[in-house]
Amino acid sequence: MLILFDIDGTLLRTQRAGVRAVGDAGRELFGTEFKEDLIDYAGGLDPVLFRNVLKAHGLPYETAHIDQLRAAYRRHLERRLNDSPVAIALPGVPELLDALTPHEHITLGLLTGNFPETGALKLTAAGIDVERFDVRVWGCDSPHEEAIREHLPPVAVDRYHDLHGVRLDYARVTIIGDTIHDVRCAKAHGCRALAVATGGHDRAQLDASDADLVVEDLSHTQGLLEWLMNPRPTVPTT
Repeated sequence: MLILFDIDGTLLRTQRAGVRAVGDAGRELFGTEFKEDLIDYAGGLDPVLFRNVLKAHGLPYETAHIDQLRAAYRRHLERRLNDSPVAIALPGVPELLDALTPHEHITLGLLTGNFPETGALKLTAAGIDVERFDVRVWGCDSPHEEAIREHLPPVAVDRYHDLHGVRLDYARVTIIGDTIHDVRCAKAHGCRALAVATGGHDRAQLDASDADLVVEDLSHTQGLLEWLMNPRPTVPTT
């Protein structure tokens, strides 16, 4: 069984330090008029978000500009996370991870839009060890030029196979995220979707999605553990 967590809005919150660091990086590279708030970041893949924010400013979104922005973003994000600690694990996250870890038939993973280096910075700042996730799929891991989130679950299944030597059925994969994009990504491949209303989309939006389960947060550890481990789960009691 493979359980894949999104990062921002699902495992942790950074008080928009990531978005602000995009602005810092853009202003460093392209001038003081660069604004980070011209696009929607919820559920996006960092390479696509960077392309979109450059496009919104009329800047060419060629590889060199993306690479420059990525490097500057990492520096500014690290500074923001270190200078004014804002990253926190969301309710129930440490407890749920601790409850899942001892079960040998469960592999924990990440499926996130973050670049690996900046996703790891956020996790570390929130007190979450990236190494506890044996399968890690990042926003730059799509094998297609026009990347979308739906490309990532097959990458996760391939990495599970590389790790365990077993080709996992998608029905044994659960994706946990805070946006309708996470739900769509899961359902495109027949994975289970657990939507948590702690981030990009509110409870009403998530309730209207095709999620198998929607929760306010991840704090009901025992009920969620039972749901995640049950191949034909019922809604956990609180």
